[in-house]
Amino acid sequence: MTLNLKFLRVQSGMTLEQLASDSCLTRSYLSKLERGLPSPSIGSALKIAEALGTTLDRLYGQNNDKDLVAVVRARNGKPGEPDTYLSLVAGLAPERLMRAFIVRPGRTAQRGRIMSHHEGEEILFILTGKIELHIGKRKEVLSPGDCVQFESTIPHKLTAMTSEPASALVVIAAKGD
Repeated sequence: MTLNLKFLRVQSGMTLEQLASDSCLTRSYLSKLERGLPSPSIGSALKIAEALGTTLDRLYGQNNDKDLVAVVRARNGKPGEPDTYLSLVAGLAPERLMRAFIVRPGRTAQRGRIMSHHEGEEILFILTGKIELHIGKRKEVLSPGDCVQFESTIPHKLTAMTSEPASALVVIAAKGD
């Protein structure tokens, strides 16, 4: 699943500099995202969508239906895009309160990922591999089947602990007013 970033930015009449300023991200990072080099963190994707005045589903190029039941099919038996850091797998319609992602953290911070934080509440369910969750000043090593729930405003980061591919289901819920 590729980002619709450049299309949405141009459609909204924004320059990279304006988007960088509005999203609090760097121009060079946004330029790389437009070229499809890194995959943004959840926090960065939320900032970009907000700055563009759009939804995550539009940012990720998904169509939204008014159907009350949304089914997203696995590809080759795997959820989301198996080769990407982050895949949006549910919550595509803008009226949905929750968004679900499959995240595949690497063993190191090779992409320069910083601690993520954003509005809402988050659930992290480990699917494969061992993952270290760095949340605030705390670190937890998690194994398949482990589940963590926390306020998303607390800075957090995921790192794979083994050479085995690691993945987790992340569900983010918007806070009600």
